Amino acid sequence: MIIKSDDYSSYIKLTIVSMIWGGTFIAGRFISSDTSSLLSASVRFILAAFVLIIVIAFSKKGFIKINKSQIASITMLGFFGIYVYNLCFFYGLKYIDASRASLIVAINPAVIATVSYFLFKEKMSTIKTVGISFCLFGAGIVIIGNNLSTLLSNKGDMIGDISILGCVISWVIYSVFGRKTINEIGALYTVAYSVIAGALMLTVTALVTGDINSAALISLSMSDLISLIYLGVVGSAIAYVLYYDGIGKIGATRAGVFIALNPLTAILGGVLFLHEKFTVSICIGGILIIAGIAMTNKKTAK
Repeated sequence: MIIKSDDYSSYIKLTIVSMIWGGTFIAGRFISSDTSSLLSASVRFILAAFVLIIVIAFSKKGFIKINKSQIASITMLGFFGIYVYNLCFFYGLKYIDASRASLIVAINPAVIATVSYFLFKEKMSTIKTVGISFCLFGAGIVIIGNNLSTLLSNKGDMIGDISILGCVISWVIYSVFGRKTINEIGALYTVAYSVIAGALMLTVTALVTGDINSAALISLSMSDLISLIYLGVVGSAIAYVLYYDGIGKIGATRAGVFIALNPLTAILGGVLFLHEKFTVSICIGGILIIAGIAMTNKKTAK
């Protein structure tokens, strides 16, 4: 098979995107140690919304009008995909390692494929079924680790795992029910408008609860600000633009395989920058999950 030069460019972009997304777990774990989840999520998506507004403003179409049905869909997507997901993300990373969290989130493609099979009767090939089984079994190994009794007695780990599983559930809802909106207005507008909606929800909630105030913002360290800029500008805006550009050029199936690089980057970054332990359960579970992702995204021969 001859790979076109444009495809090489897309592969490079998608590799960078996967590394960026893997890095969000490192930045999220770092800032979660001393910053409220609501403040972190709000600032992250205020920055992301600002960048995406600029991107759309300078695009060929500019801002497009959406109807009432689409507004309702965007609101729902913003609630689950941005609001709920990121509160679970930052709260979960207060309790568990970035590598562990990234591997749990990595089962998203398998869960999405399973839900799509039951809701929309999408075809489920044998290889995809095996891939889903690998992902779920691998996630079980990562969560349970070496000792089930330790997991049950460690309240922090349990809270963290449940919170990160909340990320999986919310992202599955976003992905499955966002398809109609993506088909109607396109991926870029769906992402941008849902990010703006989610940012508004997070900001209003943070203002009401008092998580966003002058004292809290002033107390953010330079490292905190760098982490939030990375999470918002790079991880939540630029990465999505590059990702959907890649999908447009090589297709969702081939692009989906690159998701397997996310946990690899998070594990490596966790060991190097956060001094996290590379345990046997992380190793075995990670191999199963990454293999499962590749099988889940494998295109069935016709």
